[in-house]
Parts: sequence; C-alpha cells; structure tokens
Amino acid sequence: MVEARWNGALIASSDDTVVVEGNHYFPREAVDDALLRPSDTTSTCPWKGVAHYYTLDVSGSQNVDAAWYYPDPKPKAADIRGRIAFWKGVTVA
Repeated sequence: MVEARWNGALIASSDDTVVVEGNHYFPREAVDDALLRPSDTTSTCPWKGVAHYYTLDVSGSQNVDAAWYYPDPKPKAADIRGRIAFWKGVTVA
C-alpha cells in the first residue's frame, strides 16, 4: 500500500499506483477530495501533455499546487489518465 501524507493528514492511499519519472500517480478515487482545492496553474510536459494542479488544504494550512494530474494525457502517458501525483513536501511511501 502506498500512501501520500502532508501536515499530519492522509491525502491518498492505494495499492494501485503508476510510477512515472519517480512519481506515484494515485487513482483519483484513492485521493481525499475534501483536501483538494482547484488551482488555475498549468504546466506542459513534452511527452505527457498539459498538467493541471490542486492546492492541498489541511487543518487550515495550504500547500499550493502540491498535487497535479493530466486530464488529457498524450498517448505515451495514457497510463496516468484519471490519476493524481504529489510533491512539495508531500510524503509518498
């Protein structure tokens, strides 16, 4: 089981992650929606496509753009469709 934690909270937990470039992508349904806030931030990866972000909101603290996902990944990254990854101090183990 792989878990993502930040600020004392369990953000995601799953035994079905996809690892790409060292990042675990969790199934969307394995992530606690109550802790995600939409962000206007996007970035582009040449082979994965356009990433969109969420800010984590845990116990009144925010971790801006700490989660990302590809709503329409390019064909080579199709395995991460419907999945979310984390960074910026989120512990994934």
